[in-house]
Amino acid sequence: MQTYPQSRMRGNPRRKYTREELMEMTVIKLRDICYEERLVKGVWHSMDRESLIRIILKYRNAERSFLITENKDGGFGRVAEAVKKYLFTKLPDYGKIKIPAKISLYWELGLDRKDQYKVTSDIRLDETNVLLVNDQNELYGIFNLVRDENQNELFYLVAAKHNIQVRPSTNRHYNLLFFKKDDSEYLYQAYYREKPMPPTNLFYYKMPIIDLEIRELEETGIVLAIDFGTSNTTAGVYLTHNYVGDPCYNDILNERIKLNEINFVQFTDGSARDIALGFKISRMTEVLPTIVYVADCSDPQHIKYFFGYEAKSLIKKNDYTGEASVYQGIKRWVNNYTTMEEVTDERGNIAQVKRGDLIRAYLLYVIQTAEHQFKCRFKKIHVSSPVKLKQQSLAMFREILPEYQVETQDALDEGLAVLYNTIADQIEKSKFNDGEEYQALVIDCGGGTTDLSSCRFQITEGFMSYKIDLHMNFENGDTNFGGNNITYRIMQFMKIVLAHYYRNQRDIIDIDSLIAIPNADIFRFVDEMGAGKLYEQFIRSYNEAEGVIPTRFKEYENKAREDYQRVKNNYYFLWEIADNMKKEFFQKTNILRNRFDYSGSDDQDSDLHVTALNKWCLSVLENGSFRFEYNFPGIIFNIKEINKLIKGDIYDLVRKFLEKFYEDRELQNFSIIKLTGQSCRIDAFREALKEFVPGKSIEFKQRKEGDENTPDLKLACLRGALRYINAKTVGQIEATIHNDIAVMPYMVSALTYNKEEKVLLYSREKANQSKGFISRPIGIQEVAFYLKSHEGVLRREYVCLNDFRDYQSITPEEVIAKYPQQIIQEDTDTIRDGEARFFLFAQDDCWGFDVLPIARKEGRLYIAKMKYYAFED
Repeated sequence: MQTYPQSRMRGNPRRKYTREELMEMTVIKLRDICYEERLVKGVWHSMDRESLIRIILKYRNAERSFLITENKDGGFGRVAEAVKKYLFTKLPDYGKIKIPAKISLYWELGLDRKDQYKVTSDIRLDETNVLLVNDQNELYGIFNLVRDENQNELFYLVAAKHNIQVRPSTNRHYNLLFFKKDDSEYLYQAYYREKPMPPTNLFYYKMPIIDLEIRELEETGIVLAIDFGTSNTTAGVYLTHNYVGDPCYNDILNERIKLNEINFVQFTDGSARDIALGFKISRMTEVLPTIVYVADCSDPQHIKYFFGYEAKSLIKKNDYTGEASVYQGIKRWVNNYTTMEEVTDERGNIAQVKRGDLIRAYLLYVIQTAEHQFKCRFKKIHVSSPVKLKQQSLAMFREILPEYQVETQDALDEGLAVLYNTIADQIEKSKFNDGEEYQALVIDCGGGTTDLSSCRFQITEGFMSYKIDLHMNFENGDTNFGGNNITYRIMQFMKIVLAHYYRNQRDIIDIDSLIAIPNADIFRFVDEMGAGKLYEQFIRSYNEAEGVIPTRFKEYENKAREDYQRVKNNYYFLWEIADNMKKEFFQKTNILRNRFDYSGSDDQDSDLHVTALNKWCLSVLENGSFRFEYNFPGIIFNIKEINKLIKGDIYDLVRKFLEKFYEDRELQNFSIIKLTGQSCRIDAFREALKEFVPGKSIEFKQRKEGDENTPDLKLACLRGALRYINAKTVGQIEATIHNDIAVMPYMVSALTYNKEEKVLLYSREKANQSKGFISRPIGIQEVAFYLKSHEGVLRREYVCLNDFRDYQSITPEEVIAKYPQQIIQEDTDTIRDGEARFFLFAQDDCWGFDVLPIARKEGRLYIAKMKYYAFED
């Protein structure tokens, strides 16, 4: 690590703000703006909220937007009345306003910028409201003219679907009315004000539309595939040439849709930043962050949310300290999606929402985005899920999306979907031996979890199709390791380095001071001593750094509000820059060093990436008081440090997954080892794998240079599912999928009355063979069960409540008939009077275990309701 001279801000355009925008900001954020914009000197830190707002508005006041977007009851009719009364003066345009020759309008969807209906003009135009009228000036739609971010003379026509009142008819004579800014504002006021507006004279340009096509959405029979991820979600379809009767030709011309091939749903990322220009731009991406932000819950029956990039922008806008509820990792709720959540919006409103409803709202957003892009209505969807949670996930999706046909019979789990890409490639290139059995291992390291699956498959050439026999099995997994854990480790390192930097007069600490083991010896050290020992000094330094840059904001909940907000901002600010740096190092092949600076900074070194930030703001604790650090630190992080930092974690994970295969000499049976998931692009994964499988073919796709916007590894699961669905649809393949019985990676135990541990379910047993029981007095109120790893490390504790009033009388014959595979007659015959016996057995199709209490009282058997406990949340 080395220091780097401080750069000055260059070419960063001055941001402007509205009062409404500033009113939503915290005092800390307002002070940041004053500092960044250099609005006042010396006294801004002592100003109150209103004083800060007045100062900002004095120098950086933005003009308020008067575009009609949000729905208001009666607003459309009031604008129609104003047009009828006051549309007096038509202005000559001399052919200088250029509008699209044809507009295809789907009234159920509206229009957005992605539809690419462009307007240019040699006459000055502003972002204003545009009206759709017929030849009699009767109002049929309210549009907005929105300026392109990079070209001031280019605009787009957009419209919310509630502002389109036109329906299919025989009349095709329509016009667009353009207005000057003042007249557009009059229409805005007429729409939103219920009181009558004063008379006026509206000046307008009238542009006839050559061809306005009013269309309704067609229902399609093709399947929308969704890869619902812990951190990110993707979706796509295989568009046949006849997926609807008449595809939208405008989208074909603009290449938004491509027939007879896979199309991915495109989401707008408004947070992207152009380094050269120094300001935010919108770009299209196939990946949507799995985030839900509660926007308005004042009406519990109609809660409004923001999703993905919009949610991320709002979180950042509020300096990560906003009052609104934010949910990430909602995929983990599959085992408890009926649990209620108390949600809050920024205005302090509170509502109760079922977790399943939050997942439903997010998935509906994905589906509706797909329907807008492909101009059709979907009824069939395929949602991939982890193999270990396949049955629970499918049951949840069917329940929360009852209006859709959720694919179940041919549903692919995530590992099999990834592997099918390899199978399809073998078929297309004829690189398989007819009838030969292949074995494959799939390691999927996503944003929040890592899973290991194995598969045996056979491809046979039939007389009319390829017959594929697939046997899929979940081998191991870690729901607590993924790309987010790598981000967290980098964040810890950055916190240590920055704390040392601020505490020791800008001195730099390097990774060798924190992890003393040489890089070449890390694998051997982890084998002998464990990963925990490797990071001992690192963790001590991280805990010490808490005294300089606090990030544990939960511990500040009983402190002053401003201190709590400072600490929370520290955590999320460090998390964001750590995540940015991780992406830069591992998504681009030529980046060896990274530093942080203002947006728009220049650098000539090709291997040094400057991560552009619009500000640097950390709260440093000094002598018991906080102070702000606004200056960018002169620190450069390099790829060698980061590789050494995460090498032990990754090797420990791979070792846990593959050690048993290695010891049993089973790895040589696998002809394919496939790495997938966004985190698997890290070279340390391949290095760790080579310790166990030297010389094996490891399928791994590194990003092409200059192609950082295409997340290939994230799309592997979705692409495989779509190729499979299409191959089945056209009859190219006939596939039979078998989900083999999983092996238990955990053991479950309980303590006897004399505190001796009794193992009830053993690890490394087949799930359908693992069972046991423990006895307790009939009046006991609770029983504790302990989930442990194969090595005996406690993972979690369950408490099973017991109340004999909940038991029902039953005969031994009824017990055996109801649970023939789990309980034999000897098990019930030996239950003593006054004894409650708690039977435990794992399920072969559910990732967890069941507890069935059976008791005997006064010679009769009684049974309680069986309870399910998930291995992982």
